[in-house]
Amino acid sequence: MERTKEMKREQKGFTLIELIVVISIISLLVVFVAPRMFRRLTEAKKDLAVPRMKMVENALEQFAINCGRYPDDSEGLEVLLVAPEGLSEKWRGPYLKRRQMLDPWDNPFIYEAGEGGNYLLVSYGADGRAGGDGDNSDITNEEE
Repeated sequence: MERTKEMKREQKGFTLIELIVVISIISLLVVFVAPRMFRRLTEAKKDLAVPRMKMVENALEQFAINCGRYPDDSEGLEVLLVAPEGLSEKWRGPYLKRRQMLDPWDNPFIYEAGEGGNYLLVSYGADGRAGGDGDNSDITNEEE
C-alpha cells in the first residue's frame, strides 16, 4: 500500500524537461507556421476582391440597362443605392447593399467614369491608398 502511494506522488505533474520540450515545439510552430498562415490570409483577401468587384460591375450593368447610361463621376457608385435626379422612373434599385460596395479591407471601391460605357473600378488594397506593392497593390477591373 505504501508503494502505490509513492507511485501516485511520482506521477503528479510534468517534469521541467517535458515542459521545456512542449514550449519549444509550440515556439517552433509559431515561428515557422504562423507567417505562412498570415500570408495566405492576405492572399485570400486579394482573391476575394475580384469577385466583389464583379458584383459591383453587374450592378453597374443593371443600372445602365434600366437607366440607359452609366453613372458619371459626380454620381459615382451612390446611384446603385439611391435614385439620381431625373431617373427615378427608370431606376429599379437599389442594385446592391452598401456593404457589397466595399473591398475585402472594408474600403469603398473607387469608380471612375469613362467614355462609351467604359469605366474603371479600383480597390487600393490593404493600405487603402493608390499604388503600392504586395498586399498594398491596387486591383482594378482592367486586370481581367
